[in-house]
Amino acid sequence: MPAIRMIERLGGLAIDWLLALGNFVLFLGSAALYAVLPPYKVRLTIRQIRIIGAESLFLILLIGGFTGMVLGLQGYNTLRRFGSEGALGTVVALVLVRELGPVLAALMVAARAGSAMAAELGSMQATEQVDALTVMAINPIQYLVSPRLLAGVISLPLLTSIFDVVGILGGYVIGVELMGAPGSSYMNGIAQNLTGHDVMSGVCKALVFGLIVMWTCCYKGYHAERMATGVSEATTEAVVLSSVLILAWDYFLTSVLL
Repeated sequence: MPAIRMIERLGGLAIDWLLALGNFVLFLGSAALYAVLPPYKVRLTIRQIRIIGAESLFLILLIGGFTGMVLGLQGYNTLRRFGSEGALGTVVALVLVRELGPVLAALMVAARAGSAMAAELGSMQATEQVDALTVMAINPIQYLVSPRLLAGVISLPLLTSIFDVVGILGGYVIGVELMGAPGSSYMNGIAQNLTGHDVMSGVCKALVFGLIVMWTCCYKGYHAERMATGVSEATTEAVVLSSVLILAWDYFLTSVLL
């Protein structure tokens, strides 16, 4: 009998997990569908682009600069052992454009803008503002979620591009100006070895990560329990799940886009 009870519990957990996954996917489908159906929420989308993109710009510049400087310092010390200091620019650019740029930018957006969105939507659920939209014949998914989804998909590739450029400049400042690597080789290496495929790989990752962050954070906030602890739990779960999905999808996309 204990074995049967254990099987029942495992079956119940599997069913609950599948139901949650189905709701998760249907939520994305609804938000994507309402994003292309009129009436279009252009002003709301632009407002969310400002919140996600413009207000995250300083953080992206700061993290991008320090990331590039670390890559410049570590890359120079490593390449010097093999007499390959001229390849520093290629190493910094490829690492940033293909991997670190999209991943770190997405993690920063999830930590700053994603957590704020989850808390905002969770608070709206707790104070019954979402129900009020429904009473006023306003679709809450179309009004609250779809603009955020579009804004995330638009903003994150732009933020990632800025992150990459600032990181490459940070690597130049440390590797060339401070450590003494050849400056012409740094720039020529980037021009010769950074291909369009590398750039498109980073852009594709940024698009997917932007969708994942907004999808996850909006879902957790929209389905938060209607209490103060529910809002905090939804915010924490949104950031954690977004971070895990970003890293998991980074591996998958890297294996596909190589």
